[in-house]
Order: sequence, then structure tokens, then C-alpha cells
Amino acid sequence: MSNDQPTSGQPPEDDPFLKKPHEPPPSSGSPYDSAPPPPPPYDPGPYGGGGPYGGADPLAGMPPLAEPGKRILARLIDFLIISIPLYLISLPWGGVVEVSDNNGNGDDFGDVFSQTYSGHQMIWSLIGLVVYVAYDTYFTHKDGRTIGKRLLKLRVAMLNDGRVPDTGASFLRAVVLWLPALLCCPCLWWLINIVLMFTDKPYRQGLQDKAAKTVVVQTN
Repeated sequence: MSNDQPTSGQPPEDDPFLKKPHEPPPSSGSPYDSAPPPPPPYDPGPYGGGGPYGGADPLAGMPPLAEPGKRILARLIDFLIISIPLYLISLPWGGVVEVSDNNGNGDDFGDVFSQTYSGHQMIWSLIGLVVYVAYDTYFTHKDGRTIGKRLLKLRVAMLNDGRVPDTGASFLRAVVLWLPALLCCPCLWWLINIVLMFTDKPYRQGLQDKAAKTVVVQTN
């Protein structure tokens, strides 16, 4: 999958989020000028060389990784931005979740279970999936920031070079994030991703980040 920048917008060399290469200070004529620069202040990672299999640290030259708490709050903001309008639009057709009175037993577990997996609910889940994936894909490809991430000063970046993800990577990331969450196992899926934000080493990647080879970093 190509990570080339889109043809629209800024050209790749002008990407403001591109990794900044290390530039040595100008020579002063001292014999010590030839000494190698000090290593960058990054965690060397579990492989001993900064990156997988002893390679260079992919985070060198990039902003710090985003804090898990801010990532969770940004995702919640994005969720509300989409889910509230979807719910309001669905009201003329009975709402996103059907509630059956069934002689006063509408809160019975069996009724809730059957309603959750009804055809009506599946249709709205599919509609929601399309909207969520389109939202995440568009904003991630645009500049790496959904509305929630923009408010919390976070950004999605390609792990290998810090660029804004291209359309393919943005779409893959959105599908991996939202498909299981909306159609299969939402509670388990969110739990796994939240745990990974706190425990994954060294890049704090959720499953969507691992699939698209991205990280979430802080911005100014």
C-alpha cells in the first residue's frame, strides 16, 4: 500500500508534519566538531536499537506520542459528533434502537436482545458504519486530525516518516476501528483498544494503528 501524499494540497516536501531531520551545528574549527552528535532523547525500544530488529527509531524527529486519556476523549467527541445527528435522523423511522413495550415487559433481557439484532437495528448499524468510516477516512487523510483530535491537539501520522496518512491507510484504519465496534463486539473491541493505548510498547498503537502502520502524536 502506497504512502504517497495526495496530489491536492501541499506537496510532500512542504508537509508541516514531516519528520525533521537532525542538523549538526555549524563547524567552529574545533577538532571536536567531527565527534558524532548525541543520540536523540527517545526510548530505545524493546529491540535495543530504537526500532524493530535494531533499526533506527521511527519516532526520531517526530512529536511526542499522544497521551491515552486525550485519545479516548478525542474519540468520544468524534463519536458524539456523529451519533447524535444519526439518532435524530432515525427518529421518524422509530429510532436507532427499537424499544418494544410487549405488555409492559419492554425492559426484559430477551426483548432487548432480540431488538438489538433486529433487521431495523442492522440497517442503522450499516448506515452508521458508512458514516463513521467516511468521517474518519476524510479527516485522517485531510490532515491527520478528526474534529476531536483537533480540539485535543492530536494527529495521526505514518510511523515510517511522519506524513499524513494517504487515502488507503486512512480508509484501512477507519474500517479496522469501526467495523467490529459497530457490527460485532463493541464492548470488547473498545476495551482491547483502550488497553493497548496504555500498554502497547513502544508506540501505543491500537489495532487500527497496527493495521495502517500509524501512530497518534501531539501537536502544537
